[in-house]
Amino acid sequence: MLATMSSELLGAADRQLAADERAALSTLRDVLVRLDATPESLDALGRSMQQLDELFLVVVAGEFNSGKSAFINALVGSRVLEEGVTPTTAQVHVLQYGAQPSRIERSPHLHTITAPVEFLRDIHVVDTPGTNAVIREHEAITADFVPRSDLVLFVTSADRPFTETERQFLATIREWGKKVVFVLNKIDLFVSDTELETVVAFIASHARELLGAAPEIFPVSARLALRAKLGDPAVWAASRFEALEHYLHRRLDERERLKLKLANPLGVGEALAGRYGDVVQGRLDLLQEDVKLLDDVERQNAVYRDDMDRQFALRMAGIENVLLQLEQRGHTYFDEMLRLGRVFDLLNTSRVREGFQKEVVADAPVQIERGVSDLIDWMVGADLRQWQQVTLHLAQRRQQYRDRIVGDPEVAAFHLERARLIESVGREAQRLVDGFDRQREAAQLAEGARNAVAAAAAIGAGALGLGAVVTLAATTAAADVTGILLAGTMATLGLFVIPVRRRQAKAQLRAKVTTLRETLATALRDQFQREMTRGRERLSEGIAPYSRFVRAEQQSLTSLRDTLARLRDTVAALRARVTALS
Repeated sequence: MLATMSSELLGAADRQLAADERAALSTLRDVLVRLDATPESLDALGRSMQQLDELFLVVVAGEFNSGKSAFINALVGSRVLEEGVTPTTAQVHVLQYGAQPSRIERSPHLHTITAPVEFLRDIHVVDTPGTNAVIREHEAITADFVPRSDLVLFVTSADRPFTETERQFLATIREWGKKVVFVLNKIDLFVSDTELETVVAFIASHARELLGAAPEIFPVSARLALRAKLGDPAVWAASRFEALEHYLHRRLDERERLKLKLANPLGVGEALAGRYGDVVQGRLDLLQEDVKLLDDVERQNAVYRDDMDRQFALRMAGIENVLLQLEQRGHTYFDEMLRLGRVFDLLNTSRVREGFQKEVVADAPVQIERGVSDLIDWMVGADLRQWQQVTLHLAQRRQQYRDRIVGDPEVAAFHLERARLIESVGREAQRLVDGFDRQREAAQLAEGARNAVAAAAAIGAGALGLGAVVTLAATTAAADVTGILLAGTMATLGLFVIPVRRRQAKAQLRAKVTTLRETLATALRDQFQREMTRGRERLSEGIAPYSRFVRAEQQSLTSLRDTLARLRDTVAALRARVTALS
């Protein structure tokens, strides 16, 4: 276990600052939980908050064989760690003060080593496995310990300075916002100061490029420093170790260490807030594409409805034109039939009706049947095509989504639920398309139209087809002009009765056809509107879970994005307060 920082080091302002940091980081933790952050991220944040109560923690990192263990031995002036040319550090070693030297195994991967070294009373030193460790688990241990550090001493070797694995590891350190001090070890291998200066310049250039700031670099020989401390002071100057110790012992005094300790959790919080801010924005961008898809479907439906209304009006005009032509033929028939010269024909009721049926009604019912059938087929086909279009949209969206999340390290509940809903809606759309029975749908529409017309015309439809219903409604106009009885003189019949009857017949025919036309149009339009409403409801029900998820997640993520932005502002303000500490 790591020892805790003495409260004596903290003044009232320090304690308040630490409390404010904990509050901000706790809020950040709540946000990360809502975002299903990775366990590693939550652990890193939790450890950084815990670090506020611990002693100053110096983590020593670098490749194996860079001399990390030798450097720590020189730092504490004792051979507390094993040295060698092979990866000797297989665990994390935490060095802390103890009256007697000891090694305690806290876990298979964490050992605590105590030594009676004054330097360790206020500072803990952590020796980590090499960044290029052969065993990947050891490398993971090192990376896992970095977020807890207050200061990273990065040891690189004079014979292999700033290798690619070191560069990669430093990039990880940079993400956590840690203060890094470079230690160039094994300078006793150089034969001239020029060689040393060249390597220092090389490290400085690459470190500045990687970390974005001029690094502090201490060239040392840990081997010579330990020799000097163990009884050979003549090599102390050559080790150049004094400058590093001066930095650690004096420049990093209590207040400076406190400032670093207070600043480091902010670096972790800032890194996580930025990382998950990008995650949130990425999800919002993804959802925005979903919103666009839903809006496209809605706009397409609106265009579809408008287009259907226009097409329906045109198709109904064709059907109504059949009835108008029937009316015109009726007027001609009555002009021809209802005159004095045909008076004896008018006495034959069946002949008048047969003539009306043949010359006026003619094939109008067949044309109307065909027009209504075509109208119904068009309506059913349009509904099917609309669903096919939605299915195509969703299929394309699913593929785009799969391409988008390949390799996404933050795949969690958000992505899984979203993928499930898209797949579910897509399956439902495909099921409706595959199971669409055009004949059944058309038959239902035709039956509804026929019954509506029959009911409006007060005719029992029964098993009659629409054409028969139209015929019955139309031929009733001929009933009132048949069976005319001869009354009075022929002159009276020719001058008064027949003209009046002719006008009455035309008016009745016009009224009958108008009623039939309006009834048929109303019945078909009502049926058309019901079908359109049913199609919209079916579509809305199909995409409702997906739509609800998108809208709810968009609202939730927008709130989280704003919260993270405020937290970043809060962290920046806290960092300014840390910098201002005297």
